[in-house]
Amino acid sequence: MKINIAIDGPSAAGKSTIAKKLAEKLHYVHLDTGAMYRCTGMKAKNTGIDLEDEQTICDMLKDTTIRLTPEGGVYLDGNEVTSRIRTDEISLAASAISKHPGVRADLVARQKQMAQEGGFIMDGRDIGTVVLPDAQVKVFMTASAAARAKRRYDQNIASGIPSESLETITKEIEQRDYQDTHRSASPLTKAPGAVEIDTSDMTIQQVCDAIWALAEPYVTKEDE
Repeated sequence: MKINIAIDGPSAAGKSTIAKKLAEKLHYVHLDTGAMYRCTGMKAKNTGIDLEDEQTICDMLKDTTIRLTPEGGVYLDGNEVTSRIRTDEISLAASAISKHPGVRADLVARQKQMAQEGGFIMDGRDIGTVVLPDAQVKVFMTASAAARAKRRYDQNIASGIPSESLETITKEIEQRDYQDTHRSASPLTKAPGAVEIDTSDMTIQQVCDAIWALAEPYVTKEDE
């Protein structure tokens, strides 16, 4: 049976980029859980729901479908929103709604069901602690706020997404870090048994190699 790999860490640490590359290498499915929170935050904003109104957001989720494809596509209620959910505004909305226990319970239940058969690489903020506490490989990716802001800025420019200034993005990342680490429901924290990797001065390939070294013994057993 294939294993599951949990990758946690703060915003813009490069989790999704690394998870996608590893998924391609291992022929696993990358499940971007952050996209699910971004979809929820975007729908709440677009429908005029107060991001502090937990009950109304939970009621909204009852009539909400979120589909993630193996190719990295994100679909909200049947509409493709892959790039639209990546703006800084939606990032903050996702952080705001993710503090609600009811919202997290709904999305975590969906994530656990998806990963039952193994062969998934999930990235987010509570994967190793809540969603996949029994994952064979758990990683906590981090980086300085300055390094993460520069990555997010460069990514926005390369993707043609309207971007705030580097200074503004840094402040928004610091704000999100505070929200994610201080919320009462599943705060961002390093899971027991997780290996911490500081990616501030690492290339994408170096990070992939570091996680592959952790996963290789398990993957080798799959082929025996």
